[in-house]
Amino acid sequence: MAQLLVLSSARGDGVALPALELLGHGVRQIPAEPAQLVNAPSADVIFVDARADLAGAKSLCKILTTTGLEAPLILIVTEGGLTAVSPDWGVDDVVLVTAGPAEVDARVRLAVGRGEKDQVSTRIQASGITIDESSYSAKVHGHPLDLTYKEFQLLHFFATHPARVFTREQLLSEVWGYDYFGGTRTVDVHVRRLRAKLGDLEQLIGTVRNVGYRLNVYEDDQSPARPNA
Repeated sequence: MAQLLVLSSARGDGVALPALELLGHGVRQIPAEPAQLVNAPSADVIFVDARADLAGAKSLCKILTTTGLEAPLILIVTEGGLTAVSPDWGVDDVVLVTAGPAEVDARVRLAVGRGEKDQVSTRIQASGITIDESSYSAKVHGHPLDLTYKEFQLLHFFATHPARVFTREQLLSEVWGYDYFGGTRTVDVHVRRLRAKLGDLEQLIGTVRNVGYRLNVYEDDQSPARPNA
């Protein structure tokens, strides 16, 4: 059972999307006002009612998407309102107010499934390192790392290519880009800083003599000792 939140400016009783009342999901409906979003309950899927106020709904959708919304966003529209919807609304799906329970339930399931898939795809794990691509953060065995943006990029590149050896020139072009005019010593400096921040786990980034660097791959029972809590 999914938790659904409906944002509606319509007055009167009843849910903005009637089919929701015939399903087994938990449904909460609150006024479609920015002020209401501060204390809005958490939800697996958010529905925005655009039946009567397309301009207001579009503005609300943009607010939701620019404030880091994680839940999928589904727009409730009338047949005539479909022509006004465009990609810049930022919604994940559109459903007609006349849609039946089976269709609405299918859209909810698909939205939740896509959200779970996207959440998994933003996390990378390798040799005890967990990287969250969406927040540009990294942890080693649950301990957060205080990385600069370029250090994060370098660690991210290693983690997405575990055990592969890269020359300094390759790392420079892949992480810094072809238009970077600095020398390969930049790579050595950043590797050294990254190792220092890894502390006892500095050996995760291995040196291959006369070649370059790689991320060492360990099984769970072979990974380097965890830092003390």
